[in-house]
Amino acid sequence: MAGSQLTRVLIDGGSGLNLLFACTLKKMGLDISKMLTPSRAPFYGIIPGNAATPLGSVVPIVTFGMKDNYRTEYIKFVVADFESLYHAILERPELAKFRAVPHYIYLLLKMLGKIGILMLRCDLKKSYDCVQEAIKYATTSRVLKHSAEVLAATQKLTDLEIEISSQRPSQSRFKPNPRDVVIKAIQLQKCDPSKTALIRGSLSDK
Repeated sequence: MAGSQLTRVLIDGGSGLNLLFACTLKKMGLDISKMLTPSRAPFYGIIPGNAATPLGSVVPIVTFGMKDNYRTEYIKFVVADFESLYHAILERPELAKFRAVPHYIYLLLKMLGKIGILMLRCDLKKSYDCVQEAIKYATTSRVLKHSAEVLAATQKLTDLEIEISSQRPSQSRFKPNPRDVVIKAIQLQKCDPSKTALIRGSLSDK
């Protein structure tokens, strides 16, 4: 990418937003202030439960392969100013642009190159290390503000005001609560009291 080799790029075929991190651009020796196009549209799904505001966007040249067989495209990335395990995240639209086919079981990416099929294999150990780091980060990250508020509210309720549903989501139906409770908490997971939803306890049939 832009003359640098990135060794930690997440191929995520389930999303539509390409992310490049400010720390990656700095490590590449690029001047962020001269290459950013302003963009303040927030995006979701990277920081769990929170919206993130990008620094802007860039359109670097991205190349897969070697000098004798390669594929090159200009790709638009949103630049995020927070830490990540990866240098960049490449999403579904750009896989289509490269006409690339990912195989997540074999950690293999195939696409048409200049003189034939490119087969790009991921380092299995590096992929495993990234997953372990992601799990460690998720377990040590702070509780989100709104989640903490929900947890604090549920801790003030009595056991009778907390109802744990044993039905599957597809089978659950709303039933009016005969008790006149202003706020009612429904614990979504028995083992995790922070996974709780708050509803009004005196909702009408409508």
